[in-house]
Amino acid sequence: MASTSIWRNALGIAVFAWVLSYCVGQARRSARADDVLPSWNDGPSRRAILAFLAAVTDRRAPTFVEPSRRIAVFDNDGTLWAEQPLYIQLQFAIDRVQALAAQHPEWRAQEPFKAILAGDRQLLARMSQHDVAKLIAATHAGITTDAFDRAARRWFESAMHPRFGRLYRECVYQPMLELLALLRANGFRTFVVSGGGVDFMRAVAEDVYRVPPAQVIGSSGKTHFEIRDGRPVLTKLPEVSSIDDAQGKPINIHLHVGQRPILAFGNSDGDLQMLQYAAFGEQPHLALLLHHDDARREYAYDRHSPIGRLDRALDVAAKRGWTVVSMKTDWSRVFPRAPGAGRMLELR
Repeated sequence: MASTSIWRNALGIAVFAWVLSYCVGQARRSARADDVLPSWNDGPSRRAILAFLAAVTDRRAPTFVEPSRRIAVFDNDGTLWAEQPLYIQLQFAIDRVQALAAQHPEWRAQEPFKAILAGDRQLLARMSQHDVAKLIAATHAGITTDAFDRAARRWFESAMHPRFGRLYRECVYQPMLELLALLRANGFRTFVVSGGGVDFMRAVAEDVYRVPPAQVIGSSGKTHFEIRDGRPVLTKLPEVSSIDDAQGKPINIHLHVGQRPILAFGNSDGDLQMLQYAAFGEQPHLALLLHHDDARREYAYDRHSPIGRLDRALDVAAKRGWTVVSMKTDWSRVFPRAPGAGRMLELR
């Protein structure tokens, strides 16, 4: 009887220890899960992202994707940072036009220079990414790519958003910084695929998003190689080479990446073709659209906005079951807590 009692006690202790260990493990896993994407509220969007990551990284699952095939592409304006009330690169071009106006008296009779110098914000708000690319090409013709990079970096050091009281470079979305870091921690290569100028984005993408220049795709102008003062340089020409918008996005992804992405994140009709390209085929994929529906913390706009219009893509998303992320309900925070905090920390 004594031996039976001892055995039962030992068994009870073992079971208790196992239950305790299991509960502690569950608590730790739950804590780790809560630490992942901390600025994302629990809901269908966050769960869809985490479920997708679990599916493509589990070697035992039929949905496993080799790290070499884990490509994620992100639009920039309105997806990674704010695009209202004007595209950030457009504001850069406006400042450039105003700085150079004295050297170009002809601009006062030419659009869009005339509108910029007159302060016609309504006309400027209607400018497309193509218009912005042409404006950049015209205002930066004749300088080297190195000089342009220095000019863009200097501008980003002091240019402020008119509403948020922080540098433009700090108007990045904290939840997207977290997602970029999480993807990289899970073996993804992350690419910025922007309608904005590639040289402009490369000036800040690595510092702000931890995306190296080689993984930035954007609209581009023509350049000319020459030896200047004994140094080989690339000089910018006043001509547009490629517009990285709409169908241009999958074309440039193929050209520069050479692989179909398995995750794509955009926010407007200009990103539709990129999402269609990613959300096709037998490989696992995730297509996401950010819906700007938070006028209090950022802006609310979609179908009728001249900047970042989300109309047709919103309808396609509903039909195909893509994930539409609500800024208002899915994000507990929009921007980093304090100006100066918009630099990424990688997950360890």
